[in-house]
Amino acid sequence: MMEAGLFRSELYYRLHVFPITVPPLRERQEDIPVLVRYFAQRYATRMKKPIETIPTKTMDHLAHYHWPGNIRELENLIERAVILSQGSELSVPLTELKTAIPTQRKLLATLEGAERDHILHALRDTKWVIGGSSGTAACLGMKRTTLISKMKKLGISRPT
Repeated sequence: MMEAGLFRSELYYRLHVFPITVPPLRERQEDIPVLVRYFAQRYATRMKKPIETIPTKTMDHLAHYHWPGNIRELENLIERAVILSQGSELSVPLTELKTAIPTQRKLLATLEGAERDHILHALRDTKWVIGGSSGTAACLGMKRTTLISKMKKLGISRPT
């Protein structure tokens, strides 16, 4: 964008001092219930509605949805739910979710994508420890150098 003159280069370098990498919402399923409660409370307060409970079934559906629109899609859905809710229970229109609840395996389009996803999952489980007896390489049954090579090939780097 800088080369095309669509983004000022000095602004890029000012912003790039401390890059922040945030994985998509579908890779942070544990954050979804917290975000749902936060958005529900935020919009309920703003609209002066007494939303006190969120059904477990609804929370399960939301936690397992793929979220192609990321956090904005979640926020918009919860705002709409607060508007439509009658009473103290949050009534989320689950039919508005664009697709059925897919499993993680169905979402992967290629073998390379599956491999990348599997390595990322293992890295998170081992807190990004690559070597050693309890490191990611050992968990995946490969040498440390092989894992590092695959990470470079797949563009995987430790988030800062």
